[in-house]
Amino acid sequence: MAKIIGLPKLSPTMEEGVLVRWTKKEGDAVEVDELLAEVETDKATMEFRSFDRGVLLKILVSEGDTLAPDAPVAIMGDAGEDISDLLAQLAAPSVSPTSAQPASPDRQTAVALPSPEPIAAPAASSGPAEAPTGRILSSPLVRRLAREQGVELTALRGTGPRGRIIKRDLEQRPAATPSVARAGRMPARVERASATRRTIARRLTESTQSIPHYYLTIDVDAAPLVDARRQINAELADEGEKISLNDLIVKACAVALRRVPEVNVSWVDGDIHAHQVVDISVAVAIPDGLVTPVVRDADKLGVLELSQQVRELAGRARDKRLSLEEMTNGTFSISSLGMFGIESFTAVINPPEGAILAVGTLREEPVVQGGAVVPGKRMRMTLSCDHRVIDGAVGARFCAALKRLLESPTNMLI
Repeated sequence: MAKIIGLPKLSPTMEEGVLVRWTKKEGDAVEVDELLAEVETDKATMEFRSFDRGVLLKILVSEGDTLAPDAPVAIMGDAGEDISDLLAQLAAPSVSPTSAQPASPDRQTAVALPSPEPIAAPAASSGPAEAPTGRILSSPLVRRLAREQGVELTALRGTGPRGRIIKRDLEQRPAATPSVARAGRMPARVERASATRRTIARRLTESTQSIPHYYLTIDVDAAPLVDARRQINAELADEGEKISLNDLIVKACAVALRRVPEVNVSWVDGDIHAHQVVDISVAVAIPDGLVTPVVRDADKLGVLELSQQVRELAGRARDKRLSLEEMTNGTFSISSLGMFGIESFTAVINPPEGAILAVGTLREEPVVQGGAVVPGKRMRMTLSCDHRVIDGAVGARFCAALKRLLESPTNMLI
């Protein structure tokens, strides 16, 4: 029996997704767990696999469409099956939760809950259609997008059934010409934020508004760290391997978290979660934002193995090919802007983690040693702490432990 297939929620924080590519076409046979499409979520480009066996009778959305979870995306059924009733339901102003058959609960098959984008051919209209009550005909998704873009739906001409305003009408509306353009100045270019960027914006806002941050800064003598890296890389030269200063910093943080476990904590719904593992999230810049792949059990890894994992995770993060498991449930974060020459900065905590370390660039400057001014190497680091779970004295003990490890790298081996 034919059924409407909805877009599944592919990550816990997914509020919408962009259907990047269909891997099946109408009329294709589909097996259980076979790849149907690729969807860009707030986390990565993820696989949308079929929960049922059948034939893909109708594709309801186009590649590039932004969709809410559970939005209807396709109709599956038997070859040659009549789907006119389902198409009529989709063309109606709303779709009842009972109008689509639920799929296997253990696979979280999505059904048509919100009002979908219409499928039927557009009806001629000179303006937006109104329901008998005077309400403009449009889906919840279109109304939300219109609010975000500051667009009045009454100003649009609907091209959907009965003049219904659909997503395409928003995207193809004529651009407004601000008064500054008449003065010869170019108006701002408005771009639709990606799902990743919108989620970053939401989570950072929540973090800064709900987490009481405080900051502790240390200035580290980095000369021993630079020497240790040089010696290690000399030993690894024959193997074609090398490590970075950041790899040593990740390792030092992992060891420091074992020595000051009170920082390896999270505040979750009024409870303090003291983590028994050290899983470090390493911030990686991607074109439309930032992701944090997680190095599991970082305290148990040798520096070379840790370095290899960081490089491999960072590469797949930039290609948006990380799995959900690989970028969630860290216990502590590290963010570095040293490669951009930034000497010092503060980072926003990645909830529900309790702290994040912001690492600045390696500075060459004169320092005083034994009463004499000599060339030196320094690095400034700032720890952002959640004051609900990490008191100032605890944060200070962690910073002191980290400084000792970085200034005497052999202590990481103890």
